[in-house]
Amino acid sequence: MTQTLLIGPVLLSFVTGILCYVFRHNTWVCRSLSVAGSVLVLGVSAGLFMVVWSHGPVAMQASNWPAPFGITFVADMLSAVMVLMTGIMGLLVTVYSLGDITQPLQRSGYYALYHVLLAGVAGAFLTGDIFNLYVWFEVMLMASFGLIVLGGSKAQMDGGIRYVAINLVSTVMFLMSVAMLYGMTGTLNMADLHVTLRDIDNPALLTVVATLFILGFGIKSALFPLFFWLPASYHTPAVSVTAIFGALLTKVGVYALIRVFTLIFTHDIGFTHNLLLIIAGFTMVTGVLGAAAQMEVRRLLSFHIISQIGYMIMGLALFTPLGLAAALFYMVHNIVAKTNLFLISGVMQRLGGSFHLYDIGSFYKRTPFVAILFMISAFGLAGMPPLSGFWGKFALVKASLETEAYVIAGVALAVGLMTLFSMTKIWGEAFWKPHPRGDDALLTRLEPHAAMTLMAPIVALAIFTVLMGLLIQPVFDVALVAGNQVMSNQAYVDAVLGSRETAHVVP
Repeated sequence: MTQTLLIGPVLLSFVTGILCYVFRHNTWVCRSLSVAGSVLVLGVSAGLFMVVWSHGPVAMQASNWPAPFGITFVADMLSAVMVLMTGIMGLLVTVYSLGDITQPLQRSGYYALYHVLLAGVAGAFLTGDIFNLYVWFEVMLMASFGLIVLGGSKAQMDGGIRYVAINLVSTVMFLMSVAMLYGMTGTLNMADLHVTLRDIDNPALLTVVATLFILGFGIKSALFPLFFWLPASYHTPAVSVTAIFGALLTKVGVYALIRVFTLIFTHDIGFTHNLLLIIAGFTMVTGVLGAAAQMEVRRLLSFHIISQIGYMIMGLALFTPLGLAAALFYMVHNIVAKTNLFLISGVMQRLGGSFHLYDIGSFYKRTPFVAILFMISAFGLAGMPPLSGFWGKFALVKASLETEAYVIAGVALAVGLMTLFSMTKIWGEAFWKPHPRGDDALLTRLEPHAAMTLMAPIVALAIFTVLMGLLIQPVFDVALVAGNQVMSNQAYVDAVLGSRETAHVVP
């Protein structure tokens, strides 16, 4: 049973993608398969989360090859939460895409690429081998590049080329780092690396390898100064594509950094984690400044992805159970709030005909319900109490004060205020000011079917944001369990390599 739950999110996503490609010319069948597959992935992901919550980390070895020689799938609380969020976002964006994706895009393979992307994301969260992490990154890269250029516009091709070019640089750096690590240890199983690296007698070379991993994963995560590919590409494809990218892609890079720099590279935290802390601060500041300069909604929100990644890396760099728990909580909060803002931007474009703030206005007067939903997600992202973003930032600042990292605490608070400024800029331009061509120009209405499929995920995510803030204790308890697990790592290692006391290895 546990074996099925571990491999289920990956296999189900692949199978759904294949079926959607086969039936891509049949609108009803293809879309029904996409929704059904997303529901199944969410169900399996929820089952895996419950098993990990009840029993601790679980692992399986493919084809009965024992670790560290075979292919390992493993889930602790960190990866279980991220797989669960992949299932939730996958389903909600699938529903949204029913009203967003046109038939030409469907026939070009949108749903097939979409589910292959989700398979790559789930595989990255569940792999126990650092080379297979590279494989899943490449699956994500191929699917995401296809989704960016799907439609073939000039802007999409330009954004897609920039996206794939810089990610190929990241791939080369990642492979170089993996090769050096294997040359030093003779293993690529992450749990085995945790044990083997204790005996490495060349810590300086190991620090060099760790720095290369920071660069490789930093590109994937859009860290300073390696983020320029993201705002150049995320605003070009369909809104559904932008939303799932904003929800998950950079978070896989953040997850990889958390996993590697808590499980493998902990030999010189005075250098590696202080470097990460400095990068986190610059990422926060440059991202929010970039957002403040934008007047196109999706580009503005794309820069905010960069800024918010800085908060997550801040939690990792602090390297305490509270800091890591806050990083996970903030990652979940950001996935929900940021995805919803991208989805709302699509509705704004449908109603107003443009993503540019100069060309739209008066949404509050004509669509107050959309305005309320935007306000919930925007205030959540900015960290206004009692919404989820407030508690995430509160925990991060508390963790930084406990470690006497006063500068990064001040940066986090200042960037939060600037985030609020950016959100109020969207509010003032798109919702509050009169339409530049007069209110009568805002005549577009959503068709009933489109209104249902577009608005249902937005309402669900807004409710999610509110509930995360109101039910902070049980939600943060999950994050604390994850933070303690990744700080100690013993249960993770035992699950993979075996232990009479705590192993949950599935033969």
